[in-house]
Amino acid sequence: MKNFLIILFGPTAVGKTDISIEIAKYYNSEIFSCDSRQFYKELEIGVAKPSTQQLQTIRHHFINNVSIHDHYSISQYEVEANIKLEEYYKKNNIAIMCGGSGLYIDAVCNGIDEMPNHDPILRQEIIDFYEKKGIEALRIELKRIDPDYYFQVDLKNPQRIMRAIEVFILTGIPFSEIRTNNKIKRNFEIINIGLNIERNLLSNRINKRVDLMIEAGLIDEAKELYKYKNLIPLKTIGYREIFDYFDKKNTLSQSIEKIKINTRRYAKRQLTWFNKYPQTNWFEPKNKNEILNKVNQIIN
Repeated sequence: MKNFLIILFGPTAVGKTDISIEIAKYYNSEIFSCDSRQFYKELEIGVAKPSTQQLQTIRHHFINNVSIHDHYSISQYEVEANIKLEEYYKKNNIAIMCGGSGLYIDAVCNGIDEMPNHDPILRQEIIDFYEKKGIEALRIELKRIDPDYYFQVDLKNPQRIMRAIEVFILTGIPFSEIRTNNKIKRNFEIINIGLNIERNLLSNRINKRVDLMIEAGLIDEAKELYKYKNLIPLKTIGYREIFDYFDKKNTLSQSIEKIKINTRRYAKRQLTWFNKYPQTNWFEPKNKNEILNKVNQIIN
């Protein structure tokens, strides 16, 4: 039987978790998470993990699988995810992948080139440079060190630009000379299901989610994690803004508002990323039957 990987992606807070549970129930499938923030077992409220009941209803992979103290790279995820999928397809030919981390989706579907591992300190320095100077400064630096890749890369994609700069600093070799750009043939067919809703509605959902996180105890959770604030997994939306409150850089209300603003910006970047995926079928999460009809049409 042909194997299928149904990938449910979309911006944060759009409703991916709920619809993934419903679709997994329909196909009697398991869910492979591709949300890089939900890997870490110490992070809970701030990363909006599936509830305990949801995790008990459907078996999930790659949630709570590593510690914030571990180094966990995209290449490690690619290897582990494909090993698990290969084993899974021995008993079921339909798997669900759900999440919003595009780099991790790309790694599983297409593979990644043999590149040097991320240097967490260097990567954070480049991220800080980007956040301070903006994407145009990244473009100027890339054009200086690797003009060939500058004219190939999506210049609206800061992640790819930052990776190219990082590789050059680590190796002294332009990214364009290292990468092979060869896609790996997988033993499954990909079905891309994009989830999105009207922009104002998504913004309202994001704002409400943040408020619910605060009510659920995000401040106390961040307080327990504050001593680890310099670890890379903690330099993420929802925690870093609360850490700024602890450091008296902002009031609590200002930090909460910044979480909302930064989350909305992140959702916009996610949509930009996902809009480049070929043959994507876009739906609102509430349209479960339409999604299932489309998937069945492709499978059959």
